[in-house]
Amino acid sequence: MSDQDLIYNWNGSESDLASGVLLHDETLRDGIQDPAVVDPSVADKIDMVRGMDAVGIHSVDLGIPSAGRRAFAHALELANDIVAERLRIKPACAGRTLVADIEPIARLSQKAGIPVEVMTFIGASPIRQAAEQWSESSILARSVEAIDFAVREGLAVTFVTEDTTRSHPTLLAELFKAAIDTGATRLCLCDTVGHATPNGVRALVRFTRDIIAEHGVDVRVDWHGHNDRGLALANSLEAIAAGADRIHGCWLGIGERVGNASLDQLWLNLAMMRGTLESTSDLRALRALCEKVSDATRTPIPADYPLMGANAFKTGTGVHASAIFKASSRGDQDLADRVYSSVPASLLGRRQEVVIGPMSGLSNVRYWLRQAGLPDTPGLAAAVLEAAKQSDRNLSDTEIRHIVQTVSRGAAQ
Repeated sequence: MSDQDLIYNWNGSESDLASGVLLHDETLRDGIQDPAVVDPSVADKIDMVRGMDAVGIHSVDLGIPSAGRRAFAHALELANDIVAERLRIKPACAGRTLVADIEPIARLSQKAGIPVEVMTFIGASPIRQAAEQWSESSILARSVEAIDFAVREGLAVTFVTEDTTRSHPTLLAELFKAAIDTGATRLCLCDTVGHATPNGVRALVRFTRDIIAEHGVDVRVDWHGHNDRGLALANSLEAIAAGADRIHGCWLGIGERVGNASLDQLWLNLAMMRGTLESTSDLRALRALCEKVSDATRTPIPADYPLMGANAFKTGTGVHASAIFKASSRGDQDLADRVYSSVPASLLGRRQEVVIGPMSGLSNVRYWLRQAGLPDTPGLAAAVLEAAKQSDRNLSDTEIRHIVQTVSRGAAQ
């Protein structure tokens, strides 16, 4: 049977929706602002950027060069490596709406001999204005000055309004129009504290696109979301549906406080929406990149993390294991890999794992024995299952092997 015969897709066709959407990496800037991570060495960062390029990430924020000598040196080495390796990924750097922050980006671009996108940011919400004691006129003046400087340096500019999702539309309209008139080619909408719901995302993206349409210019829209309410991925997908052109994220969802939208999950969902997931070999490269980021930032991957976690393709439930076991017993490994997985484990170089615990059935034990290369002798599976039913957790492989050895010795006597 074909996939269409086996799976009815209520999602419908989403290929047009996902077509042309770009992914922007913020791991080396927003990601390392995570209070629990380590700022990787420049060698690790180079490996990470190469990995991003390998899986088709459009652009990467190399950091904030004005933050200090180390930050500038790392960003320059990364830009140099992009040139030397002829990578397709486009470099960007962040800076406040201050000429003093933009000048190091221009200098870095000149030294590396490659265009570097300027992502210049300023808070626009009333609550941020109150904290900083900024006036709306000062925000506007600073924004125009920074954008104008970058444009005169020959650099593409993305104008980033921090806390966009809590900002007043009157000020946003004024800022966006001024940014477009000054030469910004992208407007980045930020859910800086994870305030937005999908409804708010949709309204904000459409509001921004209407302003761009009024100007009749080719200015693109970025979406940058945080996960404070657990909505970063959903909001990013909603931004795509509403017309955002480029979505920001960090590998493994790291970032300020509880993190940013997960870039690996965004990548996965876009690939599935486009229908390209199984026609690409990039999933293994994606897995390698996530593991690299985990190691370099000292960020353990949670066991229940989608796709990459230890439990992503593991089940201890009898009904689930039974379906996997039946398909496998008929030699239909493809069916066994899909019946309880939306993403086949084999695409990542992994396999379906069945564990044995209090919710298990005989199929769990028989599948486990088969995977371990052990014979299912009379009474063995029942003995293992009985021990599992008396437990309050899944049995470890060591415990199962001990039971197998005990039963085998008893049968031999």
